[in-house]
Amino acid sequence: MLQTGGRTVAKEKAPKPPKIANIQDFQFYPLRLKDLQKQETQAFQREIGYKVRPEDIDGDLDEEAQAARIQEEQAKIDSAEPLTEVELEEKEKLLSKGFGDWVKRDFVAFCKALEKYGRNDLDGVARDMEGKTPAEVKQYAAVFWKRHKELADYEKIIANIEKGESRLRKTQEIQDALTAKVKQHRAPLQQLRLQYSQSKGKNYTEEEDRFLLVTLERLGYGSDDVYERILHEVKTSPLFRFDWFIKSRTVVEIQRRCTSLVTLVTKEAADASERAVEEQKVREREEKEKEKEAAVASSGRKRKSVGGSAGKDDKNATPAGTG
Repeated sequence: MLQTGGRTVAKEKAPKPPKIANIQDFQFYPLRLKDLQKQETQAFQREIGYKVRPEDIDGDLDEEAQAARIQEEQAKIDSAEPLTEVELEEKEKLLSKGFGDWVKRDFVAFCKALEKYGRNDLDGVARDMEGKTPAEVKQYAAVFWKRHKELADYEKIIANIEKGESRLRKTQEIQDALTAKVKQHRAPLQQLRLQYSQSKGKNYTEEEDRFLLVTLERLGYGSDDVYERILHEVKTSPLFRFDWFIKSRTVVEIQRRCTSLVTLVTKEAADASERAVEEQKVREREEKEKEKEAAVASSGRKRKSVGGSAGKDDKNATPAGTG
C-alpha cells in the first residue's frame, strides 16, 4: 500500500507466473499437455510484455533466418490467450497420465537392463531396477516401445538395445551348441570327445577340458560369475585332488581355456550344420532326378500304348468295298 497526500493507493500486483511441470521426454506425458503448458507460458509472457531474444531461438541460423524466427515467436506470444477453465481442468488430468515418478536414473537403468536382458525378459529388467515392480516396468515398457521415437536420442538408445539383444542371441546359440554336445553322451565327463585342432594346447588334459566344458554347459554360458563358479568346482572336485596344475589356474586362465573349448564346439556344430545342408541338397537333387526318370518312363509307356492301340484298330478295320 502507498500513501500519497493522505490517500492510500493499492500497489498493483505483478502477474503470477503459471505453474509449469518440468516434463522430461522419457516420462511420456500426453503430447497435448506440452501444447497447453506452452500456451499458458506464452499468455503469461504476453501479460508481462516479454520480448523474444536471439538466445531464445534454438538452432544455428543465419541473421535473416533468426530474425524471422524471432518475429514468428513474438507473434505467438502477442496473440496468446490464457487457458480457459476447461483447458485448466484438462491440463490437471493430463498431468496424472504420464510417468511422473520415473526420474532420469530410472530411465537409464531401464535402458541398460534392456541391453542386458532384451525386450522380452521384462522380469529380468525389473530385477535390475530399484524401486520398480515388474508390473510397473511392464506398463512403462509398453509405452516406451510405442513412443520411443519421441526421445531425443532414440536412435542411439535403440541401437544399443539391439546390440545387446544380438549378444544375447549369440550367447544362446553357444549354450545350445554346448547342450547338444553334452547331451550326446550318457556320461559326458567320461565319454565326451573334442575335435582338437593341430594346436591342442600342451598343458590341459582331455579330462580337464571335459570337466570345464560340461560344467560350463551346466552353469550356463554367459551367466553371472560363471568362471569364478567353475574354478570353485574345480578346486572342490575329487577328480582333481592332486591335479595342482588346474587347481592353481586363475579365473582369467579358466575363462580363456573355456573360450578356446567353446570355439572348438561351435566350429564342430557349424561343420555338422553345413554337412547336413549339403546332404539335404544332394537328396533333393536325387529326388528330382528320380522324378524326371519316372516322368520319362511314364511318357514312353503312354506312347507305346497309343501306338499299340492304333495297330489293333488297323487290323480290325473292314477293308473298303467288302462286306
